[in-house]
Amino acid sequence: MIDTHSHIYEPEFNADREEVITRAKQAGVEYILLPNINASSIAPMLDLCSRHPGYCFPMLGLHPEDVKEDYKQVLADMKARLKAPDHPYIAIGEVGLDYYWDKSKAKEQEEAFRTQIEWAIEYRLPLMIHSRSAHRQLVTAISEYKGEALSGVFHCFGGSKEVAQELLQFPNFMLGIGGVVTYKNSRLAETLTSVPLERIVLETDAPYLSPVPYRGKRNESAYITETLHKIAYIYNVSERQAEDITNNNAKRIFPCLNSH
Repeated sequence: MIDTHSHIYEPEFNADREEVITRAKQAGVEYILLPNINASSIAPMLDLCSRHPGYCFPMLGLHPEDVKEDYKQVLADMKARLKAPDHPYIAIGEVGLDYYWDKSKAKEQEEAFRTQIEWAIEYRLPLMIHSRSAHRQLVTAISEYKGEALSGVFHCFGGSKEVAQELLQFPNFMLGIGGVVTYKNSRLAETLTSVPLERIVLETDAPYLSPVPYRGKRNESAYITETLHKIAYIYNVSERQAEDITNNNAKRIFPCLNSH
């Protein structure tokens, strides 16, 4: 299994981070991919990757909820990191649009998102996209670059069949499926009946969105086994088949994993 989206560098894991990594390996997690959040999360993320080379992989991006007054300077500093010829980043993320709590920075979020899409094109890196309460604006933004060789993951997908089909029109993107698919009140399992297994990747979004039976507790990469179990059930395949296919999907989006 590959956890394509985990924030185990965050403070929630300060007390037992190494144990979390050990449990992930014991559960069969092959790689953990780490999307960045803001300027202050880069150092702890890189530190974790340096302690687990070939297992933890960093991304670089500014999360839409962290687009603040100084976002242009933050983006400039991040761009400088990408210019380094030996930079370690495997993707641009976590980037996107989030109008759930606050739309006051909608214009700035869209500008930051477009800037980071252009980084993905320039540096030939996939995107890790966060979208909440902004589907129409998201599709509009990505569609502007339809002629470009964009790829990536629509993280934490939880939309309807119609939304899924609209996102799947972008051929080199996967839907990121996490713990929400295990929730009784979620309609995600029903939505996935219209999505080919070849278009999804597994994720945890740790420490958030723990799957059943861990719901309400801190999420961690080892819990991805619960999501795999549910995916195998939905698609009526063995867990081994579900694992192989979603692993291959992840390696298609993140080709650097093929060399590890």
